[in-house]
Amino acid sequence: MVRQMSYSRDEKPERRPPAAGSAEASARLVEGEPVEGELVEGELVEGELVEGELVERELGEWELVEREEEQKLLTGLLRGLRSGRSAAVEVRGAPGSGRSALLCRAAELADRTGVKVATAQASWEESGLRYGVVTQLLAALAPATGAGHAPHRSGDESADRASELCRVFLTAAREHPLLLVVDDVQWADPYSRRWLQALARRLDSAPLMLLTARSDALPGGPYDRIELCPLADAPAVTGHTLPLAPLSAAGVGAMLEGSFTEPADPAFVRAASRAVEGNPAVLRAVIGRFAGHGWAPAADRLPQLTEAAAEAARDRAVRTFSVLPEELLGVLRVVAVAGRHCTPEMITALAELRTLGAARALELLSGTGLLTAGDRPAFGEPKAAEAALAGIGAERREELYARVAEWAHRTAVPDGGLARMLLGARVIGHPWAVEVLRREAARRRAAGHPEEAVRLLRRALREPVRPPLRVRILIELSTVVLPTSPEAADRHLRQALLVAPADGTVGPSWVRAAELLVARGDVAAAQPLIAQAAARSETRPADRAALRALYWLAEHSQQGATHELDQPRMTALSTSPTEPAEAGVVAWRGALGGHDITRARALARTALAPPTRDTTPLTAQLAACHTLVLADDFAEARTALDAVLVRAEESDARGVTGLALLVDAMAELRQGRPDRAATALDRARETVPQHCWHPLMAPGPAALRALVQLERGDLEGAERSVALARPGGAEGGLAWAHLLYARGRLRLARGHRGKALADFLECGRLLLARQVTNPALLPWRSAAAQARGPRPDDAQAIALLAEERRLALAWGAPSAVTTALHTMGARAADPARPGRSPGRPWPEPAAPAPRTPVTWQYRQALLALGTTPLNGSDTIDALLLGDAPATERTGRTGPIRQTGQGEQGERTGQGGRSAPARPRRAAAGTSPTSDGTPPPASLGLTGAELRVAALAAGGLANRAIAAELSVTLRTVELHLTKAYRKLGIAGRAELAAALGRAPRETP
Repeated sequence: MVRQMSYSRDEKPERRPPAAGSAEASARLVEGEPVEGELVEGELVEGELVEGELVERELGEWELVEREEEQKLLTGLLRGLRSGRSAAVEVRGAPGSGRSALLCRAAELADRTGVKVATAQASWEESGLRYGVVTQLLAALAPATGAGHAPHRSGDESADRASELCRVFLTAAREHPLLLVVDDVQWADPYSRRWLQALARRLDSAPLMLLTARSDALPGGPYDRIELCPLADAPAVTGHTLPLAPLSAAGVGAMLEGSFTEPADPAFVRAASRAVEGNPAVLRAVIGRFAGHGWAPAADRLPQLTEAAAEAARDRAVRTFSVLPEELLGVLRVVAVAGRHCTPEMITALAELRTLGAARALELLSGTGLLTAGDRPAFGEPKAAEAALAGIGAERREELYARVAEWAHRTAVPDGGLARMLLGARVIGHPWAVEVLRREAARRRAAGHPEEAVRLLRRALREPVRPPLRVRILIELSTVVLPTSPEAADRHLRQALLVAPADGTVGPSWVRAAELLVARGDVAAAQPLIAQAAARSETRPADRAALRALYWLAEHSQQGATHELDQPRMTALSTSPTEPAEAGVVAWRGALGGHDITRARALARTALAPPTRDTTPLTAQLAACHTLVLADDFAEARTALDAVLVRAEESDARGVTGLALLVDAMAELRQGRPDRAATALDRARETVPQHCWHPLMAPGPAALRALVQLERGDLEGAERSVALARPGGAEGGLAWAHLLYARGRLRLARGHRGKALADFLECGRLLLARQVTNPALLPWRSAAAQARGPRPDDAQAIALLAEERRLALAWGAPSAVTTALHTMGARAADPARPGRSPGRPWPEPAAPAPRTPVTWQYRQALLALGTTPLNGSDTIDALLLGDAPATERTGRTGPIRQTGQGEQGERTGQGGRSAPARPRRAAAGTSPTSDGTPPPASLGLTGAELRVAALAAGGLANRAIAAELSVTLRTVELHLTKAYRKLGIAGRAELAAALGRAPRETP
């Protein structure tokens, strides 16, 4: 767009004789029409031959894209100048928009058309030199006019010689049409500027064209304008302002097409237009870099395009810095540090200005294009801000950042800007700096920028802070880096445990750091550090008890993680703990060992009591929740788990949240609800991705997911889940035992019994090494017995089943007892029979049909159920035939007492609640005869003798019976001898008939 203005005294300007070049002819030239005696490309001009083709080719080297209208106007004005018509033109544009290139084009055109040209380049360096611009113009005229310098009046240095200088140039113009070109007129010294204004008012007296260029970044003031004001009786003089707009996308494409031999990709053209913002100078720099590297303007070079554009802007800034005085460089550095929060008051206080005010300095710098104009100066290009600070040393730069940050703090700059300043500053030494960094880190993390939060927290650690606060910062840093760098997260937690305390207030923070380490699974590194923290004299008793609980929780998860000689030694847990944290861990350890379910429940409830829930470590509460799950108190465990999840999410403890969801999945799986277990596992994976778990803990989530998929019958999914777990140091933990069990179940479902048996036995070895014997955790014994095959006389399988039954009965959880007895009762069936669920280790149990022979295993199950201590809400029929596991049990009851005829077995549950009475059942091991008379088994056999006799009648050898009942071989022989004598039989062959049972069919 070209904006044209005409200045004249009359509407119809006075005409000159046509021979000298009339105004009408000039007007026609401006419109591009040829006039006799004027330049036409390729024709003679007043006897001169102008080679149009040569001019076109040479000017093509300086081709100006999207500047055709401006060039056309300048060409017409130069033709009018040869006809005696003067003009004044001001070219305006942003830095790099091509102002200087357009002036060079005009000077070249003028020289080729016979117009004399004098050029001057105003600059900041000479802005204080009197008549600096005029001196350059006089030097250009010297060969023709002999005027090498401005006339000088001795003894009057301050006199204004503008009128005298105007006469010099007007005289030269009368001799030959003259074009005066002044670039960057905004930098002209005041004397030269006044002379230009005076000359513009006298342009009507000679054929002289004044062409100036001004940067939009430094708009002229009311006294800086060069305006035409013709004197009386003067002919009209045209004035023009040429604003140079940024290049359009089409213009950028044209420059790229003219610079490369191959066409530019449209995507590259669009990206280049955005990157250079239509700036021709930046685009030329980008083209030069691409040409130097031999890169084509293709879409796959977009990253290089962005980098090249930024570097071009930076290079332009660096070249500008090299000519600026130190005062202005100081202003630029303050602006670079303060960013958009910079104010003139801040510059006045921190930039150390001596000869300039802040307003004038900003005005000058905005003229260079480095800064934006306005009350809030800022760099237009971030790379330029970096370059402004690159010229000073690190110590000086940190000091500048510190001074700016302190000023910003006093003026209430928002945390975002203040934190950015603190990142580059030296140590401030004031508490406000740490608080600002922590607040901004939390804000950045919530906004989805954890890497920025990490930088802020690491900077906060450089400040001198009290030990409790330092530990909290390290914990916050660990939480932020956990999703991307779990090892670094553990490292920060270990550092937190090593912080030397100033007082006992650091204890709760140590406890939190320790439980985060244990929750993620880094128990081997956590144990010695927890012991050191607990042994410090400043640690309060409650915190010491919590640390002791976490230590033994870690020790049971990875037995032998610490050496016996490690110091300090941690004291053992009390068998009757009073602290809630210790109670939760003692309950969990007892539950894993299968010891005293009543006591384990009581300790777990102590750890989960509402009055102490807020102060008990969450991992200790999770141990108590797991204890309730193993005891089948699912509803109570669910309530406690929900409370733990709420607290863990509020405190941003990802590891604890993930661990709580895993316990939740275990509970749902034990209740036969694989869909809910899968939901809990999905939440756990979202909270703690697989790679975020410690190697000791990583197999756990994969194992649980595989078990869920096995319950659903998805063998392929279970295969994928098992494959996700890699050993890598995980072989020694409880999680690896879960994976072995899941993999064994998968291999058994696929028919690979040998491999499955190896997995189950290795699972058992790991558990027994940690004294984990409770089959409620993992029923590996029954699974291993199935993997050995359906042979009924397999002594090892029988021993495994007998051991699991004994341990399940000792623990007393209904689901554990049900699993053990169902397994025994179903072992005679073929595991590969049609209709069996592929994910289950045993077929679905079912009672034998009436009046059909039953196996000895089923008879033994009935016998065991008759003497099993069960909960008050359970019935034997429900345990034997129910498809779903038992639900919540509120307490353990005593054993059923066999009473006389007409009496009922009474049981009293924990807490004084009475269980419903049951009808009297026939003595275990007996069955009524067809006529209703009691069987011979009622003739004086004790319970032990009856059990041994029943197993012998089923076909078991004495050694197998001893393994089944966990007694010695000699005891079995004595019981059988007594049974033979009481039953009046000679030996084993008559035993089945004497007991009223059919003998077992042997293969």
